[in-house]
Amino acid sequence: MNNNILSPFSPSRNEVYTYNILEQLQVKVEVESNPFGLPLERLFQMAARINPKRSFLFVSRVLGKHLAVDPYVSLLSGAALSLLLYRELEQTGANDTEETSDPLSTLLPDILKALMTGEGAREAYERLMETGLVLTKPVSFIGFAETATALGHSMYAPFRGQASYVHTTRHDVAGLTPVITFEEEHSHAVSHRCYALDTDMIAGQQPIVLVDDEVTTGKTTLNIIRALHERYPRPTYYIASLLDWRSEQHVQRYAELEQELDITIVPLSLVKGRITVDGQAQLVHPPFAPIELDESVPVTYAELDGVFQQLSGYPSVDGAGIQHHAPFVRWTGRFGLTSENNAVLEQDMRQAARQLCALRKGTNTLCLGTEEFMYIPMRIAAEMGEGVKYHSTTRSPVYRTAATDYAIYSGDIFPSPEDSSVTNYVYNIPFGGYDDVFVFLERSVPDGHLDGLLNVLRSRGFKQVNVVICGSHHDSQDEGENGDE
Repeated sequence: MNNNILSPFSPSRNEVYTYNILEQLQVKVEVESNPFGLPLERLFQMAARINPKRSFLFVSRVLGKHLAVDPYVSLLSGAALSLLLYRELEQTGANDTEETSDPLSTLLPDILKALMTGEGAREAYERLMETGLVLTKPVSFIGFAETATALGHSMYAPFRGQASYVHTTRHDVAGLTPVITFEEEHSHAVSHRCYALDTDMIAGQQPIVLVDDEVTTGKTTLNIIRALHERYPRPTYYIASLLDWRSEQHVQRYAELEQELDITIVPLSLVKGRITVDGQAQLVHPPFAPIELDESVPVTYAELDGVFQQLSGYPSVDGAGIQHHAPFVRWTGRFGLTSENNAVLEQDMRQAARQLCALRKGTNTLCLGTEEFMYIPMRIAAEMGEGVKYHSTTRSPVYRTAATDYAIYSGDIFPSPEDSSVTNYVYNIPFGGYDDVFVFLERSVPDGHLDGLLNVLRSRGFKQVNVVICGSHHDSQDEGENGDE
C-alpha cells in the first residue's frame, strides 16, 4: 500500500485483508483502488449486525456516527472526497477555471497527514476552508440519511461558487411534497424523502453528487438515480463514498443503467474493493444492561434561541401520526442550502461554540449529535477547544461485545426524542471517560421524550449533562396537538 502523503492519486496495488468477526464470520477485502494510500485501520473496524439482509458492518472511524472521533478528522474525510471530485471536474473540463494554484498539491498533504495520524487536523481544515475549491459551473450534492448527512455536508462545504446541498430525511414533513422519494433496501429504515424548498437545487442539467458513507451493492444509488432522472434528467451523476465494495455484478448494473438512461455515472471513493463473506452469524442481541441512573448528575439546558435561523410552519409527523410543530433549523441541509448561505451558517456555529465552551466542566468533553442532526453539532464541537470528541446517536442496531478487536463494546437503547415510536442507540461511551457531555437537539421535543436518552447519559459517569437545543422553544400549538400531559 502506498502511504506516501506527498504523492496524491498514486495507484495502489491489490491487497487482501481478512477480518474475523466473532469466529462466525470471515470478511475478506481485496483493495482495488486506494488513491490516497490511506491505511484501512484508520478508516474502519468491523462489527456484526442483527440484520437478515446483511450480517456485518464496517464501523467507520472517521464518520462520527458509532465511534467518537476528533471532529476535524471527520470533516476532513468529507474534504478528501471533495478533492477527488475537484480533480474529476478539472480533468473532464466540467469546471473550467482560470485559477493558477493547484489545491490538490497545496492542500492534500496536510489533509492526508491528519487522516492518517490525527495530527494537524484543525490546521488542515482551516486552511482548506480559507482556500476553498472554486466552481465555475453548478454542482448539486445530496447526502443520504441518516449516516451520511454530515459527510455530504462536509464534502459540499469547501466548494465556492455554484454549489448546493440537500440531504435526504426520514422525517415526514406535513405540508411539503418531497421532490423525490426512494428506498434503501438493505437498511433498518428504508424510506428516504428529499425536500428541497428550491427545486432548482435538483432540477437543471448540472451534475448531481450522491454522497453515502459506504456503497455495498449500489442499489440505493441506483434507486435514487432512477427517481431523479424520471423527474429531473441530466447527463452526469457522481457517486461519492468513503468505501465502495461493489462486486463486478453490481458494477455491471451501473453500466446497464448508464446505457438505459444515456447517462454517465462516475464513482468516487477513498477505498474501492471487493468483499467476500464466509460463514453465517448466529447471533441474538445480548440484553441491554439496566440503566444505573445517577440522579446527582446535573442536567442543564442550553437553548440557543436566536443563534440559528429557523424554518417554521412545517410540522413533522411521527410514527403515531402526531404532528410536532417545533421549528426546524433552516440550514441543516434537510431543506437545502447553497454556497451563498454558508457564511451565515458558519458564523452561527462559531457563535454557538463560544456560548457552549463556557459551560465545559473539564478537559475531556463529548459532543453527541442525534440521528440526522450531525453536521452542525460536529462543526460546533470542532470549535469548542481541545479535548472534544464527537459522535451521534443512531437508528442502527449493532451487536455488542467486549471481544478483542471488535468495534462495538457497549451500547444503550432508548426511544428517539424526535419520534418515540423509533428506537435509538448510542454506542461506546466509556463509563467515566469524559468530564461532561453536550447532547444536541435540532429543535425542542415534547415533554418526557428526552427522558430515555438523559437516563442513559446520567448513567455513564459524566459530571454534567448539557442539553443543547439549537432551535427555538416549541409553541403551545405543539403541546396541544401532541396531547402531552
